[in-house]
Amino acid sequence: MIKKKRVLKIGNRIISEFNKPLIIPELGINHNGSIETAFKIVDAAKRSGAEIVKHQTHIPYDEMSEEAKKIKPGNSNKNIYDIIKSSSLSEEDEYKLFKYINKKKMIFLSTPFSRMAVDRLIRFGVKVFKIGSGEMNNYPLMDYIVKFKKPLIVSTGMHSLKNVKKCVNFLKRKKSKFALMHTTNLYPTPNKLVRLNSISELIKTFPNQVIGLSDHTETNHSSFGAIALGACIIEKHFVDKKTRTGPDISSSVDEKELKDLIKGCNIIYLQRGGKKNLLKEEQVTRNFAFASVVSIQDIPKGEKFSKNNIWVKRPGTGHFTAKDYDYLIEKKARRNIKKNYQIKKNDIS
Repeated sequence: MIKKKRVLKIGNRIISEFNKPLIIPELGINHNGSIETAFKIVDAAKRSGAEIVKHQTHIPYDEMSEEAKKIKPGNSNKNIYDIIKSSSLSEEDEYKLFKYINKKKMIFLSTPFSRMAVDRLIRFGVKVFKIGSGEMNNYPLMDYIVKFKKPLIVSTGMHSLKNVKKCVNFLKRKKSKFALMHTTNLYPTPNKLVRLNSISELIKTFPNQVIGLSDHTETNHSSFGAIALGACIIEKHFVDKKTRTGPDISSSVDEKELKDLIKGCNIIYLQRGGKKNLLKEEQVTRNFAFASVVSIQDIPKGEKFSKNNIWVKRPGTGHFTAKDYDYLIEKKARRNIKKNYQIKKNDIS
């Protein structure tokens, strides 16, 4: 039975520490504005075993001012306005993408970057919103989004724990259901800047929230580490093949890597948790791996047990195990005992 903590529900999909992790391949803007390319990337995600695909809903003129044309992101030589404009889908094409993902029996997830983008996604009938790191402190937009009472997956990159606490308090006041994602907003992220300990910090600070990782590194290693630390969601940029061009390709996994990511995270999920206690399943191994006290020479009746005539040997199925060795020293043999036999309880007087 699932505890009433660290649980988020998206449609019929329950996300918690007691369910397999949700792996979110992010199509994002890797389609470069082509719906046909978007379909191919979705097909690759499906073949990899994905159950959800994330998009980015951009309406450039509602999202950015003219000043954006002066800003270049760290992973491109073009200004951010032109990048987004050339990588945006029209509402008609994005709805086709929404329907296509649903037809593949996967969940459509998207990040809205403006009020018009939110309205578009509501018209589609989305089940969940992704909140990007840049929007985590955009309270006017967040206030607009939470009115629709959809579950949220909130990235926390570029923010301190103090700022995350402020966002969490805001969302709780609004009675929102949400998960938090540790993120480093560098594309790709250098390994030394991943800061996986932030997963543990977020779990400790927000014990009632689902915690995940939005991974922008070039490999799956940090995602595996996050799952081991208790993350329940992994988000990773995704493309069907690395030969495509675009600002997010360097931090994207391809079809084979996504398949490995899903498989690896599910394995680590099964492996994590538990306590250092005795397992009944290990008894079959304990039987041969542990040692019992045995005679190492013939011992006549009445002779005392000593380090010269008893020792410890496998298997551990005897009446006296290795921990009983010192107890038996100086005890007397009640009968004649042949060499290399386990000492029985009725062998001592």
